[in-house]
Amino acid sequence: MSDIRLPRLSDCSIFFDFDKTITLSDVTDDIIEKFAVNQDWIAVENAWKRGEIGSRVCLAKQLESLRVTQPELVRYLATVRIDPHFESFLAMLKREGIKPVILSDNFTFVIETILKNNGIKGIKVHANGLRFKNDRLIPVFPYSDRTCTRCAHCKKKSLLNKDLRDKVVIYIGDGLSDICPCNHADIVFAKDDLLNHFRREKRLCLAFNTIEDIKNYFRGLQ
Repeated sequence: MSDIRLPRLSDCSIFFDFDKTITLSDVTDDIIEKFAVNQDWIAVENAWKRGEIGSRVCLAKQLESLRVTQPELVRYLATVRIDPHFESFLAMLKREGIKPVILSDNFTFVIETILKNNGIKGIKVHANGLRFKNDRLIPVFPYSDRTCTRCAHCKKKSLLNKDLRDKVVIYIGDGLSDICPCNHADIVFAKDDLLNHFRREKRLCLAFNTIEDIKNYFRGLQ
């Protein structure tokens, strides 16, 4: 891990996962557990973990088990908190002229609501769409890729759509949905399942537990 040499922050392009990277828990899983009216979603989750289905099929089937209106969901999202060091890290990035991007398999409505509740503005979000029909949630997948059977949101596609010329691409994430974009990043900050994946594959990354750890990596360059 220590063999990775970080560049100057101003030379970087930064991409974040959302659930359990910026938030303190997996918000998507929390929503499903709280508002599911049956246990059908569990078998779907296990099939996804075994690699039998992709996250697009997984999310679509899991949302079929949910019953929640938009106002009810908004009230729940008001309870979700983010990493307390995220805002100060964004301020550090802003001083260096960096505009980070969130790439998530969550939903734009959910992410933007949580960010707003926590006083975060102006960060670009690429995620799945969400429509409300009474107490049903209807997923929309604007960033899917026909060639990718694993992902609902093809994070690799979103990452590569950005102009990355002369930039060191840094990806920050925690889970299995982050593996694909990490293959196209120059440096990866990883924790939890993503970190375990890198260790199994004997690939280099930088481990972190909170956003403060990432801030400290870059503070050491100053």
